Amino acid sequence: MSNTQSRKADHLRICLEEDVQFSAKTNGLERYRFSHCCLPELDYSEVDVTTRFLGKFLGAPLLISSMTGGTEEAKTINYRLAEAAQHYKLAMGVGSQRIALEKPEVAHTFAVRSRAPDILLFANIGAVQLNYTYGVEECRRAIDLLEADALILHLNPLQECIQPNGDRNFRGLLNKIEKLCKKLPVPAIVKEVGNGISSKMAQQLVNAGASAIDVAGAGGTSWAKVESERAENPMQRQLGKTFADWGLPTAECLTSIRHLYPDLPLIASGGLRNGVDVAKAIALGADLAGLAFPFLQAASDSPEALDRTVQLLIAELTTALFCTGNASLADLKHSNALEKLA
Repeated sequence: MSNTQSRKADHLRICLEEDVQFSAKTNGLERYRFSHCCLPELDYSEVDVTTRFLGKFLGAPLLISSMTGGTEEAKTINYRLAEAAQHYKLAMGVGSQRIALEKPEVAHTFAVRSRAPDILLFANIGAVQLNYTYGVEECRRAIDLLEADALILHLNPLQECIQPNGDRNFRGLLNKIEKLCKKLPVPAIVKEVGNGISSKMAQQLVNAGASAIDVAGAGGTSWAKVESERAENPMQRQLGKTFADWGLPTAECLTSIRHLYPDLPLIASGGLRNGVDVAKAIALGADLAGLAFPFLQAASDSPEALDRTVQLLIAELTTALFCTGNASLADLKHSNALEKLA
């Protein structure tokens, strides 16, 4: 197994077995509550949670966030996730495809289109790789491998600082992202990996050509903690612990970016754990809600567990709409059902 494959396997094991969630910082959604409507004047069966994102129909505003690939275990998880996404018409992203480009023999662990011919599917490359020999050709290969509808460029400076032998040269990346966006055959989505995107940074990224932003805020899995678990020496381990709760809360990123860009395709992720969190994110302006850990836990268990997880998320979201008197996601966005606590 290569070093990159070993890292991928470590990431899966650590996320599933160790406590690597944020502890002192939350995603900020607990600062909001829904005003309960005791008389919705709705038929529950008519509540509509379907939507469109980047022009494609979705059965619910759910994104199976980018997680994994590169190992046989990862392949099993990706295939299960893709089959669930196809069945429920959800969006899906795969983990970083760098290993698939450098080791074509593991490309099949990412290639889920055969299991999900109709879904909104996102390829994924670390933006920092643009400073390490990657360019338009590599990004096109990542897109073609998946037959993807968009390319995620993920930003992970903190993770790279703590990761053994991390890629830490982020100089000049904004200009390279801008040049890349002009040449890509599909839209570019820029996301963080769990430390958040501020409105100031979102503005620079949109000006550079990003078609959508995934805020990926603090409050969920802490990749500083994950890399601390993989540390090769005491200093790396302590560095991960020091920065374990670093970042901008998801709700803060979401509201500030939406205020700046009323119509920007916007994904909320970072610590969302249930359908009420999804409903809050939508009410705060998100078009899509990304979850990783709940899907990873279920998919690593069984297809049946994953099916139950998706059904529960949709039921929770539908119930939140019903009990706030909203018949659709658009109604929820334009309602005053969500209140910020003092």
